[in-house]
Amino acid sequence: MPYFPSPQTMSRALLASMILLLAACSSDYEGQQCSAEIQTLTGEPRGNINGMVIDRFSSFSIALPDLKLDSGPLHSNDHQLYIPSATTPDGWLAQRISDHRFTIINAPKDQVINFTCP
Repeated sequence: MPYFPSPQTMSRALLASMILLLAACSSDYEGQQCSAEIQTLTGEPRGNINGMVIDRFSSFSIALPDLKLDSGPLHSNDHQLYIPSATTPDGWLAQRISDHRFTIINAPKDQVINFTCP
């Protein structure tokens, strides 16, 4: 005859699983330092900078010495064809190019910043 755990044992296992899942989802990931190239919209180099990139599943944040930016939810109708992107309230276009590359673009300032993370 097969063994069936008691309802009390199942409740304890479920509670332990929920606590473990909640702890994993609430970790304090502080991001990573990434190098970035600054250029104009036409591709003229304007220098390099380092910034902190915090990558989340559906968004990312950038912290530079003079700019803090949160992409908000990234959208793409088809991830195979279109780059997930969003427009921030400040007017930046934020794009996740790959798992290690991010771009922010500000057309009125004629500025593109491409981040490459290790």
